Amino acid sequence: MSYTVTVGRRKTAVARVFIRPASSETGYFQINGRAFDDYLNNEVLKMKVNKPFELLNTVKEKYDIKVNVAGGGVNGQAEAIRLGISRALQTMNPEVRPILKKEGLLSVDSRQVERKKYGRRKARRRFQFSKR
Repeated sequence: MSYTVTVGRRKTAVARVFIRPASSETGYFQINGRAFDDYLNNEVLKMKVNKPFELLNTVKEKYDIKVNVAGGGVNGQAEAIRLGISRALQTMNPEVRPILKKEGLLSVDSRQVERKKYGRRKARRRFQFSKR
């Protein structure tokens, strides 16, 4: 049985998601070779990643999921994983597309951090002006 492979991106994080129906009674969820709970130890991030499964009234234990994620911080990585999982579930079962699309889980959030400009403190913030 082969994997369905998709890519999710957010900020500078890129997640490659390999998913297939579980080969045994309970599936597994690995992120960079570590267990899901070990890699994401924040409850909010776990909720973000589990959102596609909650919307579809399914459990992630029905799938074998491997994720390779790189770049960015933990929040960007979690959102990249969520996009990759949503795309994979939609590829495996096209009938779930309207449910995922309505919640905005199939749209790419392409916002990036604006670069710092010279002569400024940050991207737009100027140094304090002193009249005298």
